[in-house]
Amino acid sequence: MSSRRNSHRRGRRMKNEMNVVPYIDVMLVLLVIFMVTAPMITPGLINLPSVGQAATVPSTPVEIELAENGDISIRLREAGKTFQKIEKDNLLSEVQALVQADTPVIIAADGKVPYEDVVKIMDTLRSNGLTRLGLLVNQNSENSSN
Repeated sequence: MSSRRNSHRRGRRMKNEMNVVPYIDVMLVLLVIFMVTAPMITPGLINLPSVGQAATVPSTPVEIELAENGDISIRLREAGKTFQKIEKDNLLSEVQALVQADTPVIIAADGKVPYEDVVKIMDTLRSNGLTRLGLLVNQNSENSSN
């Protein structure tokens, strides 16, 4: 009888391992579901303005020009107006003197001017209440590849 008890106990011994086969099955089913449904999901569409639409300015803007050597010039963009060279410290006061309620400000930077300089000027103007800011672009397609 004792030999029967020992053989009976050995057969019913508990395992310390976790059965992961059902988890693998569930994972594979989910993988198949995602692979089938992913191509059906349409990404959100964003209508970005094209250069042709952004280049038309409804009112007379103030234009800030940044030269490659760091010189800053400003003008009211009207026929016959020329750029006046100004100091970087006087930029905000000069722009505020020319800007009225809804006057846009356009920044025309040379292609070799560091991006950081342009962003600093935009940040200075925006933090002082000028919200209608833009960048002047060259519409010639042959120059855009250089």
